[in-house]
Amino acid sequence: MAALTTLLQSKKQLTLSQQLSFVWKLSIPAILAQLSSIIMQYIDAAMVGNLGAEASASIGIVSTSMWLIYGIGYSVGTGFSVQIAQAVGAGDSVRTKQTVREALIFMLIFSAATGTIALVISPWLPKWLGASKAIQQDACDYFRIFALSQPMVMLCSVAGAMLECSGNMKVPSILNASMCVMDVLFNAVFIFPARQVTAGSVNIFIPGFGLAVKGAALGTAAAQTVTCTCMMIAALHYSPYLKLSKGGSWQLTKKCMNTVRKISLPMTFEQIALCGAQIAMTGIVAPLGTIPLAADTFGVTAESLCYMPGYGIQSAATTLVGQSIGAGKTRIAKRFAWLTVACGMTVMAATAIIMYAACPAVFQFLTPDKGVQELGIKVLRIELFAEPLFAASIVASGALRGAGDTLVPGIMTLVSIWGVRLTLGKMLSVRYGLTGVWIAMCTELCFRGILILIRLGTTTHLKMQKTDSNASA
Repeated sequence: MAALTTLLQSKKQLTLSQQLSFVWKLSIPAILAQLSSIIMQYIDAAMVGNLGAEASASIGIVSTSMWLIYGIGYSVGTGFSVQIAQAVGAGDSVRTKQTVREALIFMLIFSAATGTIALVISPWLPKWLGASKAIQQDACDYFRIFALSQPMVMLCSVAGAMLECSGNMKVPSILNASMCVMDVLFNAVFIFPARQVTAGSVNIFIPGFGLAVKGAALGTAAAQTVTCTCMMIAALHYSPYLKLSKGGSWQLTKKCMNTVRKISLPMTFEQIALCGAQIAMTGIVAPLGTIPLAADTFGVTAESLCYMPGYGIQSAATTLVGQSIGAGKTRIAKRFAWLTVACGMTVMAATAIIMYAACPAVFQFLTPDKGVQELGIKVLRIELFAEPLFAASIVASGALRGAGDTLVPGIMTLVSIWGVRLTLGKMLSVRYGLTGVWIAMCTELCFRGILILIRLGTTTHLKMQKTDSNASA
């Protein structure tokens, strides 16, 4: 997206059609990347689902804890990627590359520490979350392998985010799509035992280790490791903005780390609030039984097809707003923010309508268990009504991050998650079971979306100043 950087650094005005064009040029590759990630989740769920409801539940019970760790890593990485977006927008190559170095050093240390903590608690985590004895060991094994893969997971995430914030959405999209293919291949080998497959008159031997749930974790970790390696090469060797040269310092600087703290700390608390509540919700769902727990797991997986495009547009919003702020074009940044929100709400409303009609087929693909299918369809259709406002909260948060505004949105998320979702979910689950939990989720997503939209409309971080270098745009 060199054209965007050039235009932002010039005195030329950006028309509305040009801005909309940049929104979609950045959003479409990011959406495709997110969809490829969701396809991988669908494949994982379907492969594990063939092993039975208990296998699915063993992954579902620890999935929210995994999201928490990933979310914290993503939050920390955002503190660096936003600085990169603003440095690229300002045309400051020295600051861009110094931030890249500091990001790599810090994320390597942070991921090793986080993975170690996760590894230490893995034997007890499933029991803490209320898992039955039948699934505790599989859940422990799955989470342990996830913990060991953290350095590769977080480095892959930050490298992809840096590429996106420099304007390169295509390479992360291709690599994430490739990861889906690799995940299928690795899963086929690790999950199932060696077997003969007949294709017409030809017998094909497929090697396999028959590791079941552990195999799903190993397959995903292997795919992520290969993708991380490719993502790092793309960022550090081929990117004109991120490519490192000799002579730069690898020491952490006070200025960069203070900015990371300012951006990432509120986001980290937001992720802790969000995922902590999801973990608490898992504790509410788990006592309802194996079928509700499996239905909840598959419901979240199925819903992700609707909301992950929103996260793709969120990446575009962070990049566009961040680069505009870096170039001193506050008015353009504000317009980019609202354009991306409108696009996100439109896309997610459309995917919700499609999913409402298609969810029976989706659940049939994910699991052969009829009880899980029926309950999953019922609860997912309730939550789909919240998708437009869920999109607003996702994309508006990304726009605010690009402007460096993370504290107030984080507080809003904390209030919404713990004050509405968790409290209401606990109350409704007593009478309505899993259905009540998902009614609470739907209510909270709508409430949160309204809060974040209010913040986007009132934040001083995107206030149009008379000194805006492109005030007439």
